Amino acid sequence: MLPEPACYRRKCRFFQGVRYLGEGEETEVIYCAAFPDGIPEEIANGDDLHDKSVKGDHGITFEQG
Repeated sequence: MLPEPACYRRKCRFFQGVRYLGEGEETEVIYCAAFPDGIPEEIANGDDLHDKSVKGDHGITFEQG
């Protein structure tokens, strides 16, 4: 079971949920418009509020939804 991500608790309008990837070691990821292949751990469950653009976020940052 995946932990509830900070972006969900903060109600980011770009958060999309959990996606099943299929067979393999990591079968589920939490994702959003900025990170369609999975939100980085430091943003999803760490201290990074993602209020400034980071590499790989397609120019999309946290926005209250």
